Amino acid sequence: MEKFSDIKGVIFDYGGTIDSRGVHWSEVIWDGYRNAGVEVSKEDFRECYVFAERELAKVRHILPEHNFHDLLLIKMRIELGFLAEKGLIDTGSVEPQAVKVADYCYNEAKSSVEEARPVLEALHARYPMVLVSNFYGNVESVLADFNLRHYFKEIIESAVVGVRKPDPQIFRLGVDALGLEPCNVLVIGDSYKKDIVPAESIGCRVLWLKGKGWTADEDAQMHPNIIKKLAEVLDVAL
Repeated sequence: MEKFSDIKGVIFDYGGTIDSRGVHWSEVIWDGYRNAGVEVSKEDFRECYVFAERELAKVRHILPEHNFHDLLLIKMRIELGFLAEKGLIDTGSVEPQAVKVADYCYNEAKSSVEEARPVLEALHARYPMVLVSNFYGNVESVLADFNLRHYFKEIIESAVVGVRKPDPQIFRLGVDALGLEPCNVLVIGDSYKKDIVPAESIGCRVLWLKGKGWTADEDAQMHPNIIKKLAEVLDVAL
C-alpha cells in the first residue's frame, strides 16, 4: 500500500465507514433482526430493506432534527410494516420489534463511532476534514448526537446539495470545500462503487475500508489500497 506523504486534507464518508466498521448497514440491521427474534428469510429481509430505502427516498419521513436512533426507528417501522403486510410477521409485533432492532443498531453504531474516534482525533489534529455522505437530510443531527460534528470543516450531504454518490460531483464539492487540489485529498470510504471509483475519477487518493458488502461482486472486488480497520489509516496517512 502506498504511503500518503503528500496529503493535505481528508474526505470521510459517514454511513458504513465511521458508524459500522466498513460493514454494509444491511448486515448490521440483519443482525438486529436476529437479535430481536424477527424470523424471516434473508431474501425477504433484503426485499424489505430495499423497499424502505426507496420509500425514504420518495417521502420525507426523516426530518433534520432526527438523530440516528430516530432514523432507525422510522426505518424499522417501514421495513417491518412491509413484512407484516406480506403476512411474514404478525402486525402486533411490528412496534416492539422495531424498537428492539433500532436499539440494537444504535448501540452498534455508538460502539463503532467510539472505536473510530481516536482515528478522527489524530487526523483532525493534522488535516482539515470534510464529510461527504449520502444521507437523509439529518446528518448534522446524527453527528451532533455522537459528538462528531467538530471534526469536520464542512458537511456535504446528498439530501442537502442535491447530488448523490456515485456522482463524482459530490466529491468535487468536498474537494472545493477543502480548497485543495484533488491529488492532495485522501478519500476514506466503505463502498467501492460509491466512494472509491468516483473519488479516483476526479484525481483523489483513496483508502477503501472493506467489510461485508451488499453484493458478492463488491465482496470479490480488489484494490491496492484496502484497509480492514479504520485505525490502519494512521499507518499510511500520518
